[in-house]
Amino acid sequence: MDSKIKPTIGVLATVPFIMVLGNSMLIPVLPAIQKALDLSLLQTGLIITAFSIPAGLTIPFAGVLSDQAGRKIVMAPALIIYGIGGILAGLAALVFKSEAYPYILGARIIQGIGAGGTYQLAMALAGDLIQDQERAQVLGLLEAANGLGKVVSPLAGATIGLISWYMPFFVYGVLALPIALAIFFIAKEPKTSKKAQSLSSYFSNLLKILKEKGVNLGIAFLCGLIVLFSLFGLLSFFSDLLESSFHLGIFERGLVIAVPVLTMAITSYLFGIVLKKQIVKMMKLSIIGGLLLVALGLFLFPLGHTVFTKTLFSTLIGIGTGMALPSLNTLITSSAPTSERGLITCLYGTVRFFGVAIGPPLFSFATKHGQPLVFWSNVGLVVIIAVLAFFFIHPQQILPPELKEGGQ
Repeated sequence: MDSKIKPTIGVLATVPFIMVLGNSMLIPVLPAIQKALDLSLLQTGLIITAFSIPAGLTIPFAGVLSDQAGRKIVMAPALIIYGIGGILAGLAALVFKSEAYPYILGARIIQGIGAGGTYQLAMALAGDLIQDQERAQVLGLLEAANGLGKVVSPLAGATIGLISWYMPFFVYGVLALPIALAIFFIAKEPKTSKKAQSLSSYFSNLLKILKEKGVNLGIAFLCGLIVLFSLFGLLSFFSDLLESSFHLGIFERGLVIAVPVLTMAITSYLFGIVLKKQIVKMMKLSIIGGLLLVALGLFLFPLGHTVFTKTLFSTLIGIGTGMALPSLNTLITSSAPTSERGLITCLYGTVRFFGVAIGPPLFSFATKHGQPLVFWSNVGLVVIIAVLAFFFIHPQQILPPELKEGGQ
């Protein structure tokens, strides 16, 4: 890797780290929020959804804008909006106390809008800067940073939540501003990423990409959706279970939740390195293998009756997610040239966010209808998508020549 772009990659790695705090840091605090505001489990899950759906809806627009104007000019303001939304949620809790729920949801919507211009544009910029097999390793590093955020955030959320349930909201503002400044002043982007084309040409080229690679991309999008739907749905449900059935305190819950996401982060980093060396051979294998591990973890989770066994089975989901995401990120980011990469990558980001958004409320039905029904239904979905991936994902049809050379 060119030493000149290493500072940029370092700064970009902080973007997925802070973005993932948007949901993961709140997961161990959700039971405390539920009690303080007298919410149902479904209402509590909507605090996650209120962030994720606006982010998912905003991401494609951020992608189009970044393709036309540049990545940095979108990412830096987006991070500032993200931080402001968090601060507003904390202030709402301070001012309105037990009546703060609707105001917190509104602030989370603002925060989600900001989040829409963050991680996926960092992936797109990394793809702009690196044109060879190292792209897979760097994208694996960004996914690992995302995973590290998932590890740190439950512990940070649990620790800060010991002060008060609303204190984690203020952390977003404290972290977002310096990262926004670093993006603006330190990160570099190639001049070609700022070269705008007419909107008619832009969408014409985009339609050509979708026509040639749409089936591959569509199944890849489904794979990203289902693994994140499964992971976040499980983490939200598991956090509530640790409090209601196993009576663990907020910090203990954070430690337990950190285990599957730590294994996901480590797996993402390692598979990024593996893909750099054997990108064509390993890409499809890691996607399908990851999905099958997620399915296995989901199948076994209801059969566990102790904290240890449920943590073990949730760790399988973390490993499976870590196997699949670096390959999916590389496949999708590499499917388009620089001029359209922002939108393609951001459409993928929209799908990811919707997976995160719908997971917690849907998994909350396991409380009413039983774990086997909810978890094993999800197993069926994961297996179906794995079969589709086996038949319809063909990396050699998507990857550009410069990535396939030496990676056979």
